[in-house]
Amino acid sequence: MGCTSCSSGGLPAGCKNNGACGVSGCNKLEVFDWLAGMELPNGQRPFDIIEVRFKNSRKAFYRCPSDLELHIGEVIAVEASPGHDIGVVSLTGELVKFQLRKKGVRDNSEIRKVYRKAHEEDLSKWQEARQLEQDTMLKARKISADNGLVMKISDVEYQGDKSRATFYYTAEDRVDFRELIRHFADAFKVRIEMRQIGSRQEASRLGGIGTCGRELCCSTWLTDFRSVSTSAARYQQLALNPQKLAGQCGKLKCCLNYELDSYAEAVRDFPAPNTKLFTELGPAVQFKTDIFKKMVWFIYEDYRAGSSPIGLSLSAVNEIIELNKQNKKPKDLKDFLIQVEEEEEEEFYSNVVGQDSLNRFDTKPKKKKRKKPAQRTVADTGVTQQTPNPQNRDSGSDNRPPRNPEAGAALQGPKPQGQPGGSRPQGQRPQAAPGPKQQNQNPGQSPHEPRPPRPPRDEQGPNPQGPKSQEQHPTGPRPNRPNRNRGRRPDNTNDNQPAS
Repeated sequence: MGCTSCSSGGLPAGCKNNGACGVSGCNKLEVFDWLAGMELPNGQRPFDIIEVRFKNSRKAFYRCPSDLELHIGEVIAVEASPGHDIGVVSLTGELVKFQLRKKGVRDNSEIRKVYRKAHEEDLSKWQEARQLEQDTMLKARKISADNGLVMKISDVEYQGDKSRATFYYTAEDRVDFRELIRHFADAFKVRIEMRQIGSRQEASRLGGIGTCGRELCCSTWLTDFRSVSTSAARYQQLALNPQKLAGQCGKLKCCLNYELDSYAEAVRDFPAPNTKLFTELGPAVQFKTDIFKKMVWFIYEDYRAGSSPIGLSLSAVNEIIELNKQNKKPKDLKDFLIQVEEEEEEEFYSNVVGQDSLNRFDTKPKKKKRKKPAQRTVADTGVTQQTPNPQNRDSGSDNRPPRNPEAGAALQGPKPQGQPGGSRPQGQRPQAAPGPKQQNQNPGQSPHEPRPPRPPRDEQGPNPQGPKSQEQHPTGPRPNRPNRNRGRRPDNTNDNQPAS
């Protein structure tokens, strides 16, 4: 009765459909058989001991008969006392030898035997027993509460033949449950066994999702529970907040020990937390340490020397410590910030796996500064002309560079005769030397020909739209208005004169 829906090559390979094929809990304490594809030497028989999983977090080793070939994922009937139990094969082959050595189990006569592969009758009785576990646990909690016992029944496990039920409970003190067993035997009509477990074992049996978003380690792959202390959090510079450091079981998280050795080895290169750096401005104490960037932040004890932390590289800190040992004091810690700026160039390669921060969208991106207007040069005269900004055209501001008198004389040409000061006649403009590229040229005009002079306003001729009729204005012709300079106040105005 193997799992053929997720097997490869026609052989059962374990359930990967989350129990859809009838074998639930296939992802609990699974082991990857990395020796499965290797062939045994000629004449050597496969190892006769297999590993069997029962329900959630219980595993045991059984001896397989020589005439029975088993694969991972098959449901089998094994020896129990009394009767038999139903389990799922979790590991076979040579890898079981490593598991025996890891668990400290000896290969002797105490290892129980495998009876057979489970039949249809065994499977039906096993499924009925699994369905009774939830109702049995609720009734058992009510009976224990009526007897006034301070205990919590967290799980119930029936044997495969429904002849025995094991109750797992947690309690702070020792509980006398001799009277409770009698009530359980009368209520459920099975053989009763009580087992006290800890908080972590309870979490491993029930399972759940941790704060990291994944399944609990204790319910998937972790089998040995080592002691976790708050010193592990101090080494990793974590806030000693019980709500964040505690797991589903209420104890400190087991994952605090995973990287503890790496942190303890990295901290050896850093100075002690009580190290002081002596400068001419005063002593500075350690403020913060970043192991990954190898930086240490210091702050002056005297607030007049500076109240903001100063980040220094580890090499700079060691250099200052060596100077202090020689009775030398640097002038200021900020003189060593140059080394930090050079090391910040490597931050571009720090995020090589694309681990972006979750709050990267909280801050708005900075606006790009507008570029300055482009400059163009006249090849003949070497004068730099700046393109005026159209936004400042109406405001009256002039962004043109100061005029060069020599270049201006070259642009204007010789002064006309008969006029004092070289003033040009009305309606004429000085002709600029043609550059490499002229803008706003007429289609029929050559780029090297000078622009014709513009006639005065009086000589332009009649209005192309025709004279304006006085009938358009019911009040008569529009009066002549004085020419007002933009952005300037008329000189003949008097602020003290009352408005008429």
